[in-house]
Amino acid sequence: MRWLQRRWAGWRLALRLARREALRARGRSILVLVMIALPVLGVTAADIVLQTQDVSGSESLGRRLGSAEARVTFQHGIGRVAQALDPDGMSMGDGTPDRHRGLTGPERISAVLGPGARSIPMATGSTSVDTDRGAIYADTTRLDLTDPLADGIFDVTSGRKPHAPDEVVINSALAGHGFPLGGPIKVQGAGSFTVVGIGESTSYRDLPVLVGTSPRLTAGAAMGMQTWLVGGGPVSWEQVRALNALGGLVLSRAVMDDPPPDSAIPAEIRDSASGSNQSTVAVVVLIVVMALIEVVLLAGPAFAVGARRQSRSLALMSATGGTPDQARRVVLAGGVVLGATGALLGMVLGIAAAWLLMPAVQRFSNMWFGPFDVPWPHLVGIAAFGLASALLAAVVPAWIASRQDVVAVLAGRRGDRAPSLRSPVLGAVLLGAGVAGAAYGARSTQNGEYFIAGAAIVAVLGMILLVPVVVVGLARLSRGLPLTLRYAVRDAARHRTRTVPAVAAVAATVAGGVALGIANTSDEAQNQAEYTPQLTIGQATLTQWKPRQELWTPLRAAVERNVPGATITELRGIPTSTRGGGTIDVTLRAGKQDGLLDMYGSTLGSSVLVSDGGLPTQVPGLRDADVARADAALRSGKAVVFTSQAVHSDRATVVGSSFPARGGRARPLGRVTVPAMFLRVPEGLGTIQAVVPSSVAEGFHSPLTRPVTVGLLVSGTTITEQQQADVDEAVQGISGDAGFYVERGYQAPDSTVILLLVLGVLGGVLMLGGTLTATFLALSDARPDLATLSAVGASPRTRRGVAAAYALVVGLVGAVLGTVVGFIPGVAITYPLTGSSWRTTTADGTQMPGHFLDVPWLLIGSLVVALPQVTALVVGLAARSRLPLVARLG
Repeated sequence: MRWLQRRWAGWRLALRLARREALRARGRSILVLVMIALPVLGVTAADIVLQTQDVSGSESLGRRLGSAEARVTFQHGIGRVAQALDPDGMSMGDGTPDRHRGLTGPERISAVLGPGARSIPMATGSTSVDTDRGAIYADTTRLDLTDPLADGIFDVTSGRKPHAPDEVVINSALAGHGFPLGGPIKVQGAGSFTVVGIGESTSYRDLPVLVGTSPRLTAGAAMGMQTWLVGGGPVSWEQVRALNALGGLVLSRAVMDDPPPDSAIPAEIRDSASGSNQSTVAVVVLIVVMALIEVVLLAGPAFAVGARRQSRSLALMSATGGTPDQARRVVLAGGVVLGATGALLGMVLGIAAAWLLMPAVQRFSNMWFGPFDVPWPHLVGIAAFGLASALLAAVVPAWIASRQDVVAVLAGRRGDRAPSLRSPVLGAVLLGAGVAGAAYGARSTQNGEYFIAGAAIVAVLGMILLVPVVVVGLARLSRGLPLTLRYAVRDAARHRTRTVPAVAAVAATVAGGVALGIANTSDEAQNQAEYTPQLTIGQATLTQWKPRQELWTPLRAAVERNVPGATITELRGIPTSTRGGGTIDVTLRAGKQDGLLDMYGSTLGSSVLVSDGGLPTQVPGLRDADVARADAALRSGKAVVFTSQAVHSDRATVVGSSFPARGGRARPLGRVTVPAMFLRVPEGLGTIQAVVPSSVAEGFHSPLTRPVTVGLLVSGTTITEQQQADVDEAVQGISGDAGFYVERGYQAPDSTVILLLVLGVLGGVLMLGGTLTATFLALSDARPDLATLSAVGASPRTRRGVAAAYALVVGLVGAVLGTVVGFIPGVAITYPLTGSSWRTTTADGTQMPGHFLDVPWLLIGSLVVALPQVTALVVGLAARSRLPLVARLG
C-alpha cells in the first residue's frame, strides 16, 4: 500500500506539471487533441450508426411480431426442425416426414401452448401493381391490421385500416406512383382494391408495400408456408422446442428478451454458427492494430516536440537529483492528460456527429433503422483506445528525454544521440519477415489473407525502424541539392526524434491506401476480364419467359414509345417453354461428342436461334472473318454451331425434349442431323448454342419446336438508364413474364467506385493533415534555428523556403517508403484474391493470366507526387516570416 501511495504521489506531481504544460502550449495541445479525438470521433460515429441500423434481436420484435408474443411458421411436408433463438437467422430441417398432416396450424399451436393461445394468419409475397405507365413490383402482406396482435407492423398515417377484403393500405413509396387515398389500385392476379389508408411499413422504407386482408394478395406466394401471429402468455424456449418437433419455426418475444444458455441451442445450429466469428475477430483486431499504429505515429511528433520544449526543465530536474524514471513520468503524464481529454472529447463529438448524420445515412438503406443506439461498452473501449494511443505516442519521446545529455541541454546545444545499429538491423529483419509472410500467404491455400494481413503489420513496424537510416542516408547525399532543400534534409537528419515519427506516419497512411488500392483494382480487373457480354455493347433485348405471340405487338410499341429512334429486329428461335408451363430442352452433338459448350445462357429468348439470312446478332468472341463465314453457311442451309472444344465433323445432330410443368419424365421431340459449320468461341463465353436454318427447326415435326418470335433486338441508339426504367415499367404492365436487358459492358459496382474515392480522399486527407501537423510542430521546435538564420541575414523568402522544403522532405520520403511497403501486402493479396479463376480465356479470347495485378497508378501518383507538393506549398505560404531572435549559448 505504501508503495502504491508513493507511486501515486509521483504521478500526481507529473500530472499537475503536464496539465500546466498543456495549458501553456495551447497550440501544440490542440493539435494533439485533434489527432487523438478525430479517430475516436470517427470510430464512435461509425459504431453508433452501425448499431442503430442493425435492427436485430429485441429491437426488431415490434416490426416483426407487432403486439403478439410469437410468430409460428409451418412448411408443408416438414416434420421437425431445429432453429437458433431467432429462426430468421438460422434454421434447418432434419428430413423427418410430417406425421401431423391432419392438424392445422392453429391446432398444432394449441397442442403446445394450450387452448388460450389466440392466433391470426399472416402471409407475405410480391406481385405486380398496374400503374399509368405499366406496372411495378410491390411487396404484399395479408394481415388483419385491425387486430391488436398486428399493432406495430404497419403505421397508418392517413385514412384508416382496411376492414373489408377489397380494401388495402399502402405506403408512400407506392402512393407516389399515382394511387391517392380513396382511389382504386389493381393488383395483377388478385383484382382491384380500394386504397383506404396510406402510411409506412415499420420494416421497409422505400420499397412499395401493400397490406390487406384478402387471401388473393398472397395466393401465388405461399409456397407451402403458413404463418400465424400468436397472442396469450409468453412462449418459453421449451415450448419453442416442442413446436419445432411439430415442424414449426418460432420467433418468441420472451426467448429473445431472456435467451436461454447456449447449451440449450441444438448442437447442429451451434456448429454452423461458430465458423464466422473467428474470422470477424481476426479482421477487427487487424483494423484496430493498424489504426493504433497510425494514431501513435501521427501523435508522436507532437510529444517529441513537447519533450524537446521541456528538455531544459527536465535537465534541471536531473541536475538537482531527479531520476530518469521521473523524467519519463513527466512526458508520459502529458500523454495521459491529452489522451484522456482527447478521447472524451472525441466520444462526445462522435455521439453528436452520429445523431446529425443519421437522417443522411438512412437515405441509403431500404430498411428503417432502429432507435438511436449508443453502445456504451463499445464507446468505453474506443475511448480507452484513444488514451492508449496517446500513451504509446509518448513512450519514445519519454524514453529519449530520460537519456538526454544534461550538460549539452543546459549549454543550449541541440541534437540527437548517434543512431544505434540495433534498430535498423531489427527493422531489416522485420521487413524481411513481412515480405516472407506475405509471400507465404500469397501461396497458401488456407487463411492466406490472414498471413498477409499480419505480414503487413510486421512490414510497417520494420519500415518505421528503418526510417532513421533513410533520413541519415539522404542527408549524406544532399550535397548537390539547392540550399533550402539541403538545409531541410540535414536538419531532418539532425533532429530525428521529430522527423522519424512524421515520416513514418505519412508512410503508414500511404502503405494502407496503396495496399487496399492494389487489392481492389486487381479484383475489379479480374471481374472485368471474366465478364461475359450477352450482346454488342449498346444493344438490348426484350424477351418473355413464357412467350405469348399475341403480346409482341404491344411490347414492340412500348419500346418504340420509350426509346425513339431505335432499330427493332425480331428474333426467331426454338421456344424454351410451353403454354402449359413446361420446358423445352434442345441440345447439340457432333458425332459422339456432346456438351459442345462449357456453358451457355442467353438473353435472346432462346439458346437456338433460327435464321436463313445470317447471324441475327453479334456473338461475343467472334472475329469479323468468322461472322462472314457464319453468314455464308446459314445462307447455304447449314447450321452454325458454337463450341468450346475442337470438333472434327461437318454435321451436327439437334436433339429436342420437353418436360412437363409439374415434373416427370422427359418426352422426346425427335432429332435432326444437318450439315453444320462449327465456330469455336473462347472458353466459358457461350451465349447461344447455335443458329439453325428454319428447315432444321421444322424437321422435328412437332408443334412445340416450331420457330416463333422469341425476342426483340433493340439497337441503333443509346439507351439511357431512365429509358430502361420506363421500358421495364411499360412492359410489366403488358406481361409479367417480360424482361428488358441492356448490354452496357462491365459496370464496376458503386461500392468499388466509392471505395477508390474514399481511399484517395482519406489517404490524401490523412497524409496532408499528418504532414502539415508534423511539419508545423517541427517548425515550432526549429524556431531557434530559423531565428539563427534570420540573425545571419537570411531573408523571409529563404525561411519560407526552408519550411516548405522540410514539408516536402517529410511528405515525399514518407510517401515513397509507404508506397514500397504498401506494395508488399498489396501484390501478395492479389494471389488468393484473384488466383481462383475458373476460366482460361478472357472475353476477347486471349489467355487468362494465373492471377490479376492492376496497380492504381493515378491513386499512387496523387499520393506520392501531388500531395507532397501541395503540402510544401501550404507550409510555404503559412510559415511565419518574422521570428524573434533567440539567444544561443556556445
